[in-house]
Amino acid sequence: MIVLTAPTGNIGHIVLRELLAAREPVRVIAREPSRLIPEAQGRVEVVQGSMDDPAVLAKALTGADTLFWCVPQSNEQTDVREYYLTFTRPLVKTLKDQGVARVVAVSSGGRGRARNAGPISALHAMEETIESAGVQFRALRNGNFMENLLWQVEPIKHQGMFFYPLGGNVAMPTCAARDISASAVKLLRDRTWTGQGGLAVHGPVDLSCNEMARTMTTVLGKPVRFQEVPGPGYKASLMQHGSSEAFAQSLVDMFAEVDRGIYGAEPRTPETTTPTTFEQWCHQVLKPAVER
Repeated sequence: MIVLTAPTGNIGHIVLRELLAAREPVRVIAREPSRLIPEAQGRVEVVQGSMDDPAVLAKALTGADTLFWCVPQSNEQTDVREYYLTFTRPLVKTLKDQGVARVVAVSSGGRGRARNAGPISALHAMEETIESAGVQFRALRNGNFMENLLWQVEPIKHQGMFFYPLGGNVAMPTCAARDISASAVKLLRDRTWTGQGGLAVHGPVDLSCNEMARTMTTVLGKPVRFQEVPGPGYKASLMQHGSSEAFAQSLVDMFAEVDRGIYGAEPRTPETTTPTTFEQWCHQVLKPAVER
């Protein structure tokens, strides 16, 4: 039995679809089961509730041997590190109690280099906490998500611009959610790996924001440019759009560390290089979102 958390999210819903296509036995933890993909209806066991609830975790993990762990995103966090650990601490006890063999978790690149990197550092703290349970463990250490640009659809559409507190020529490993999901599914279906460690998901090439802007210009058929903004201004903009101060500051801290080159902690290899190009993603995901 494979248990999935966040099965309606950007990554989780693809993992769920691929596991069902492979006829794997699946159980999900879902706050809103009605949001599950149509293919899941009648084909998965559903434990309704929140993944930070010890009773829900205990019920979901009974008899399971493998867990896919993905902490849901929130822009309302008052303490970013504590937010991730609030989910993870009860998990560790449940893993020990239920004897779950393997955990695959969505994390971030930069472990060992990141110092004060906001959500990236929080994910690394999450990794350490899961490792303390003594389970076989793999962390998907992802670079920059292409899907993060969907938060900037409005300025891309109306201003032909997108913004980060980051140098325009800083190249980052840039990956699509579908490739993160594919890496997760491969690990979840393989019962032979052991030990604890990470698998990076790098996308096909490292990309800078200026390079992404040039690709967007070609795909969207309109000029798009990247604008570096000061950290305080970026923070203020996030707060104006509903983010907590703690979360907004954590992203400023994160970009400062990315600018410092923390993603170099995981060297690119054939195994970490994934297929979806940024141009493909723009055609298939960004362009429809902008046109809507």
